[in-house]
Amino acid sequence: MSAPAFVLPPEREATEPPERRGVARDEVRLMVVERGSGEITHLGFRDLPDLLDPGDLVVINNSATLPAAVPARLADGSEAELRFASPAPTMAAGRWWIVEARTPDGAEPLAALRGRAELPGGATATIVAPYAGGERLWLASVRVGEPVDEYLLRYGHPIRYGHLSDEHPLSAYQTAYALAPGSAEMPSAGRPFTPPLVTALVARGVHVAPITLHCGVSSPERGEPPIAERFEVPEPTARLVTATREWGGSVVAVGTTVVRALETAARPDGSVAPARGWTNLVITPRRGLRAVDGLLTGWHEPQASHLQLLEAALGPGLLARSYRAALERGYLWHEFGDAQLVLP
Repeated sequence: MSAPAFVLPPEREATEPPERRGVARDEVRLMVVERGSGEITHLGFRDLPDLLDPGDLVVINNSATLPAAVPARLADGSEAELRFASPAPTMAAGRWWIVEARTPDGAEPLAALRGRAELPGGATATIVAPYAGGERLWLASVRVGEPVDEYLLRYGHPIRYGHLSDEHPLSAYQTAYALAPGSAEMPSAGRPFTPPLVTALVARGVHVAPITLHCGVSSPERGEPPIAERFEVPEPTARLVTATREWGGSVVAVGTTVVRALETAARPDGSVAPARGWTNLVITPRRGLRAVDGLLTGWHEPQASHLQLLEAALGPGLLARSYRAALERGYLWHEFGDAQLVLP
């Protein structure tokens, strides 16, 4: 990856939801970057309806966030936080999970010890082997006595990282249109949307359609590519993406998760077929984008693999310019921060 190179100062990290700062969800800042002209404009998220044209399509991710972290006692007796990243692909449904162990405060990753971890409510997770040959994620056989999603709702708490100043309720990690529980971490690009803003988009003649992609756990310390994730592009959305491209509208993805789902289902000509299952797709500048014309996204850490996708959308020069501008103008990073809109 060639760009951008930058250092993220601590004061640019959003340490709490904007509501705690006296700012509504849809009042966060929005940088607009036009790929064709190279122009950069600084607006607010509420300006979004005015930036899109009738006939454009906004594709959202309706995955809901689970309280995916639980306290655990590892096989050596040490305390930890165990994060449920995702069911294991191709393994027995409900029993085998990909997990991550971290320090009890969630701040640092741990080398999980093979053996049985004790979980709340008499549940256990037997950690068997590293997942996919890595060092951070592990394959575990889970016994919780009920569906894992229900267990987590009973005993879990939302995943949080060291940049946050306090704990926040699960509702702070949900988008306004979250319907399908399954994400370990919030699809955060959609957090600034509110029902009135969605209504304003529809009233303008902008179409809104869902996909589902359940997010795994990220690696802010190591910048690893995303793991395989469950997704579905339903037939109505696939047809609407294809139709939008045919009539000359722009397909705007809300978040890198939506890009990953749509591009997994995209044909070489940019049309999209209905699809569901698991995706391993990692979008790079060389691979490029086929179905997606525009992107709403947050601001990513210097080592994040998502920057490859942003480079595919913007090119290295414009991407670097936008990140320099964000740092100079005081934009805020992370899941509770500000937003960027990439337009053709």
